[in-house]
Amino acid sequence: MFNGAYLKQRLGWYGALWVGGFLLSGVSILLGMLFADMMAMADIVLPVMMGAVGLALGVGVVMALVSGQTLGTKLVIVILALLLVLPLFWAPVSAAVVIAFFADRSIEYSAVYAGFQIGVSRLLYPLTEAVLGPGLFDSIWGAFQVAASIVGFFSALSNLWPRIRRLLGPEPVAETVD
Repeated sequence: MFNGAYLKQRLGWYGALWVGGFLLSGVSILLGMLFADMMAMADIVLPVMMGAVGLALGVGVVMALVSGQTLGTKLVIVILALLLVLPLFWAPVSAAVVIAFFADRSIEYSAVYAGFQIGVSRLLYPLTEAVLGPGLFDSIWGAFQVAASIVGFFSALSNLWPRIRRLLGPEPVAETVD
């Protein structure tokens, strides 16, 4: 019914995409800051990076749909893509947020960040109002940022941990006394 190994591989790709989006966006903004203002660079880099991660996610989903996997596996891939699309888009945005924090700048001056926040608000506000009532949106936005960052961190950690273990060398073998 489900191909667990295939799903695990796809989640690993998601983690790699999250880390790649975060790092590439951060490096691009930092390098761009040598030539222009941080907010101007964020407004240039973020749309490109969000488009790139969205395209990569879409290509991954299409590849899964045309693969020889079972219908259940394909359905899980589509559901996971829908659930993880906002945290994936948050990866490049969070890089800009981190850079703005350390640069002691307000990221709200970035038009792309403001547009992203408005877009997510239009999606989450009706859901929040229907489920929890009015007045809790700021809390939900903060929870979204934390949850998206946690998802990205754990996807990155699960993707990078095997490589880190290989770099550290083999596990020590306990000596046996005969």
